[in-house]
Amino acid sequence: MEGKELRSILQNNGVICTGGINLPMSTKLDNQIQTIILNCAQYEPLVKVQTQLLAVHAQEVLRTFSFIGNVLKAEEMIVAVTETEKETVEIVETIALDYPNLTIKLFDGCYPAGDEVVLAYEMTGQVVGPNETVADLGIAVFNVETIYNAYQAIFLQKPVLEKIVSIHGEVRHPMTIKVPVGTQVEDVVKYAGGATCENPAYIIGGPMWGNIGNRFSTITKSTDAVLVLPEEHCVVQKKKTKTSNELKRAAASCCQCMRCTDLCPRNLLGHPIEPHAFIRAASYKDFHNTDIFLNTMFCSTCGLCEMYSCIQDLSPRRLIAEYKAGLKASGIEKPKAENKEIDEDRKYRKISMERLTTRLGLSKYDFDEEMVQGAIRSTRVKIKLQQHVGSTTHVVVKNKDIVNAGQVIAKSAEATGTHVHASICGVVCETNEKFIIIETLGGRAEYE
Repeated sequence: MEGKELRSILQNNGVICTGGINLPMSTKLDNQIQTIILNCAQYEPLVKVQTQLLAVHAQEVLRTFSFIGNVLKAEEMIVAVTETEKETVEIVETIALDYPNLTIKLFDGCYPAGDEVVLAYEMTGQVVGPNETVADLGIAVFNVETIYNAYQAIFLQKPVLEKIVSIHGEVRHPMTIKVPVGTQVEDVVKYAGGATCENPAYIIGGPMWGNIGNRFSTITKSTDAVLVLPEEHCVVQKKKTKTSNELKRAAASCCQCMRCTDLCPRNLLGHPIEPHAFIRAASYKDFHNTDIFLNTMFCSTCGLCEMYSCIQDLSPRRLIAEYKAGLKASGIEKPKAENKEIDEDRKYRKISMERLTTRLGLSKYDFDEEMVQGAIRSTRVKIKLQQHVGSTTHVVVKNKDIVNAGQVIAKSAEATGTHVHASICGVVCETNEKFIIIETLGGRAEYE
């Protein structure tokens, strides 16, 4: 198989990279790629989708990863596994014996293990500069679920219809399960036994990267988790804070201890992002050094500064993200910057997932929930048309059409997009430029 054919298969089957910025997978399979990395680490506190999936489907994942590396003629194919996952490491090392082109590398998996800039350094020793991407160094990073979806597309001719989601927090039966794309959060939580607290808050995604949703939010191809927490929980309250209030609090409380900068993963790799300097300049409206504000564009928004580092419980990430969004909206491009030397104390400033989980007050929810085989059955799905970065899609079905699971319902004619498929069999109830709703013809949801 040639690279062009592989990219076409992935695009036609709707395969996107389920971590990071959700690019269509086909756009990352450049012929200039020399190193591919399979990221098997836990990305966020509580969210163990990648490690659980690898333990169950290691054979399919490693076979596909090796296949893709051969198609790309990659010089190095690295499987990055967290050293603390002893059982998973043993499984991977055993199966990898059948694929001598793969190299198994263990690492600590400290947060943010999902940051491909950080992982590229851990695995190759190469530093991705402030104005570079991993692709500029000939590196492509994929997580386990992305490769598993590629396996289904390449070898089973099956498009992406389901998402593996971790349901945890204040639910009766925490679990990890396959969910049809477009399923409502309310239905997923009901399948896990329902919420166990009054007035539950729903965080769509993990506690660090996730956003506050509601019971009507829908599962997309990139939804890794649904975290149910009491409304008064500190993680929920942090995500609900208003930036206007946070700026005032920063002016009154920031003691310039520099912990936010000292523990910043990108700063430790030499990138010119200094949260403490930004907080000082923004809260006092000191615009003498404009570089401080422009350098917000180098922030990866991992959230470590506000969810772990700050002893005053301030929100550097939220303020930086808003300022960065304003710069982009004004058409200001990322400035040119030189990379500083890697901080010699970097290895002492890594934050383990266990430590971060404790700091967030989530340890009581941290255990290995069951991974249910098979998918729940949904009677109604609301499928978003733009579930990835890239070109938009155009709808190819109309109201009252009968569709089958796997049928293309929206197409992208450009290489930077992917097709969208019906995740269940049923009738099209509504279509517009943002989503398509499909309902089954008289079925009952499994949890009922």
